[in-house]
Amino acid sequence: MTGRELSVTVAPELRLFLSSRLRRTEARAGSGETGGKAAGETTLPVPYDGTSSLGHVVESIGVPLTEVGALVVEGRPVPPAYRPAPGEAVRVLGVERPQRVPSSRFLLDVHLGTLARRLRVVGVDTAYRNDLDDDTLIERANAERRVLLTQDRGLLRRRALWLGAYVRGSRPDEQLADVLERFAPPLAPWTRCTACNGPLVATGKAEVVRRLPPGTRRTYETFARCPACHRVYWRGAHGDRLEEIIAMARRIV
Repeated sequence: MTGRELSVTVAPELRLFLSSRLRRTEARAGSGETGGKAAGETTLPVPYDGTSSLGHVVESIGVPLTEVGALVVEGRPVPPAYRPAPGEAVRVLGVERPQRVPSSRFLLDVHLGTLARRLRVVGVDTAYRNDLDDDTLIERANAERRVLLTQDRGLLRRRALWLGAYVRGSRPDEQLADVLERFAPPLAPWTRCTACNGPLVATGKAEVVRRLPPGTRRTYETFARCPACHRVYWRGAHGDRLEEIIAMARRIV
């Protein structure tokens, strides 16, 4: 460690944000170390200009501040605006789960459409459109006080964003579990339109019968509709799979 570096230790759950180059740096720097780190932590020598904030340093190694639960310097917590002295030891801790946030309302970026539908199935207020650019996403998240969920790390580093979170997992089931574990939002299954997020209302069969396929008319008696987009819902053949999703959500939350 030189006088123009910081020793930055990153929590295990944040290691995924580090580039392979930084992980190789850690492997070289860590040779011969005998302890002092928690299992899975990554310690890096990070070049430091002596003037940048700690938040800037953390983001420079790839970790969005939305994913940081605490910054600790020489054993004391500090804010992201703190300017460390060269040579200081820094620990970057992940967000505690469940994370307390001012709002349990979410906005998802264009790549998370399947996750949006699953969150709506379990009754979580989830805004989504597949045609919004980054600036519009940030404007809407801020205006509606929604947590922006994304896998775009650059988007999470935008200073204008009031609150966001990185979604872990490549499959929709993994992504849903990650969001529910992190935020533990209140669940209200079968209450939201999976197409537009509008609240569903119960409706009599006579009110929607002309819009039903013949087989559905004969087989089902209980319906709901979305006043916003006029879609009609009933427990169809896919109901068992949706019940599995709901059961998983309830186990997590």
